[in-house]
Order: sequence, then structure tokens, then C-alpha cells
Amino acid sequence: MLSGCLHTWAADFMRSLRMHQESASNAQTAPAAADAVRQLRRASRRIGSALLTYRSFVDAAWADELSAELRRLSGTLAYEYRCAARQARLLAALHRLAVDGVGGDRAAALLERQHNLARSRAHSAALEALVSSRFHAVADAVALLAYEVPLATDAAEGTAGELLVPPAERAWERLVHAVESLPPSARPSAGRRDGRDGPEAQEGRDGTDAGAGRPGHDAQSRQDAAWLEMRILLRHHRYAQEVLCAAGASSGGDADAGGERAAAGTGARTEPGSDVPGPRDDAPAPHPPRAREGAHRTEPHRSDPQRIDPHRTDAQRIDPQRPGYHCPDPRLVAASAALDVHRDAVEAAEAAAAAARTPRIAPATAYALGVLHAGQRQEAESARREFRRIWQQVVSDNREAMQQTL
Repeated sequence: MLSGCLHTWAADFMRSLRMHQESASNAQTAPAAADAVRQLRRASRRIGSALLTYRSFVDAAWADELSAELRRLSGTLAYEYRCAARQARLLAALHRLAVDGVGGDRAAALLERQHNLARSRAHSAALEALVSSRFHAVADAVALLAYEVPLATDAAEGTAGELLVPPAERAWERLVHAVESLPPSARPSAGRRDGRDGPEAQEGRDGTDAGAGRPGHDAQSRQDAAWLEMRILLRHHRYAQEVLCAAGASSGGDADAGGERAAAGTGARTEPGSDVPGPRDDAPAPHPPRAREGAHRTEPHRSDPQRIDPHRTDAQRIDPQRPGYHCPDPRLVAASAALDVHRDAVEAAEAAAAAARTPRIAPATAYALGVLHAGQRQEAESARREFRRIWQQVVSDNREAMQQTL
């Protein structure tokens, strides 16, 4: 089943690439080109995440190289659109704040100049990337992935539940640990991007530290970095869920009653057409077929049922047969959306702060940018609260389900 998901996402990647090549050269088809880039990035994220989560089943060196190249490509292609979105966000926020007079007008003009320049550079970088030999090597690798997955020579054999659930559990554990390690939301924070490589680090680097030189800035930056890292971990968990749901592995066994043993790369047998399709944007995959009755469940830890147990298996956390359950959990999609808003607000605050440090700007302009920066930081804090609200719902349901199994 893992191979089926990779095949589907690779086909989505190649289809999006063709769409982009057909529409990128014409201004009238620019919206189609932008949609193609979005779909290409969506497929890239899922392929790269699956190769990391299920790395033990595929050729490790190949998986590491391809996932790194996909992250780099995704970040390069996204940056132009991220600049445009950040510019629109800042100008709209400046308008809402109603900063009167010359200061507001000059602040808007300064932000437009800086973002137009960044967009122009990002557009050139994207065009260069798409015609480079490095990109063609990536495209060739993904095209091969649409038909064949390079498996590890020592890939284990077993049912989908036995093979796919443990790596997904580890992705969940990393997410839970990141959430539990977050600093209290009441603390003030002003952030900058962390120093990681990859698409998330590539985006937003035209801004500089929002509060450089201020006491406590390092601690505040670490808080933002923790939230930004958690956003990536949540995506890894969601994409692992999509694989489990497509395989019907969340009940701990094969989706078909035959219980056929299969190599890790090919996964369990599924009904025709049950592979994960390529939904638009970052929407979750459709519901998978239900697993057979009487599937094996691993006993949860009994020491403290009032706490999320990161050692609980996905077989216990994800139960497609539970009334009202949707697989993957749509609340995690909403949580990801809240973290996206948080990241956008943090980066917009950085851009406003960077503009305010422009040499020889008028005090009124600096004041307007300072008000804009504060407003974006407030939006970031609001997004954090929204994430915590959604996460508590997930926690509450997990506790209830866990107590029912005790």
C-alpha cells in the first residue's frame, strides 16, 4: 500500500509538472500555472514525508537524497507566491489598522518595493530551477517512482498493520513530544525563522529578526522556532495517517479478509481504486475501506489514562469503525491551518520589523511599521490559541477512547 501511495503522488507530481509547462509561458494562464505549482508542492510534500516516515522500507540513500531535493524544489517554487501572499497580508493589515497620514502611506510604499523586489528574484530563481539539470534529475526520479519503488534489500514482510503502523507511531510520538514541550502560550514572543534547511526554512528569509538586540530575544526566537517545527511534525503525522487510512491498516491488520502477507514495499492488498487519489490543495484523502472485524489491538499503557499516551498505537488512536470518526482526522487539518496562519503572521511580523530598520526612514513611517508588527504578533498568538483549542479536542477524544479500552 505504501507503494500505491507513492505511485499516486508521483503521478500527481508529473501531471502538475506538465500543467505548469503548458501554462507558465502565457500571462493569461498564470492562474493555472499557480495552481499547478500548488499541486506539485502538495505531491512533493507527501512523497518526501512518506520517504522519511517509512525510510526503513526503501533504499535509504535514495530516499534521503530524493526527499531533500523535493524539499529544496518545493521551497524554491513556493517563495514567489509566498512573497505575494505576505505582501497582500501586510497591506491589508495596514489598511485595517487605519494608520493615518504620511507614515501609513510611506510604510505601504516601502513594503511594496521590498516585496516586489523579492518576488522578482524568487520568480527568476524558480525559472532557473525548472530548467536546471538538477531539477530534471529529480523529475526523472519521480517519474520512475510512479512505476517502481526502490525497496530496501532487507525490507521486512508482514501485514499492512504490522509494517505501516510502527513508523506512524513514531511520527505521532515526535508530534506529541513537540506539543508537550511548547512554552506557555501566555508568554510574549517575537520570532524569526529557525536555521533549518528545507522548504520551510527557505521561505521567508528576506525578513530579519523582529527584535534583534532586545533582551530576551533569543528565548522569544526559540519559542517561534518550536512552533514552526511542530507545524512540520504535524504534517508528517497527517501524511502518515493518509497512508494508514488508505491501507485500512489503522485497525491493526490487512484491509482484506485474506490477510495476505506482502513485502513492505508493496504493502497489503486493497480493493481496486482504493489508492490515495490526489485531492486538491492539502485536503485529507477520502475515507479508506473499513478493516475487517476482530482485528488485533495492542493494549495501551495503563499508568495514566488522563494523559495523551504517545506510546499508544495508531490502531488505538485511529479507528475508522468508531461512530462519527473521519480518517484522517479533519481536526488535524484544522490544526495545520491554524499553524499555517501562525507561520504567516510570524513571517509578516518579521517583514514589518525588517522594513522598520531601513536606514533613514521617517519616524512616522517607523511608527506605522511598528504598529503593523505588533498587530501581526497578536495574530500569531491568536493562531496559537486556536491550535491549542483544537488540540485539546483531540486530546479529550483520545482520553475517552483510551479509557473505554481499559
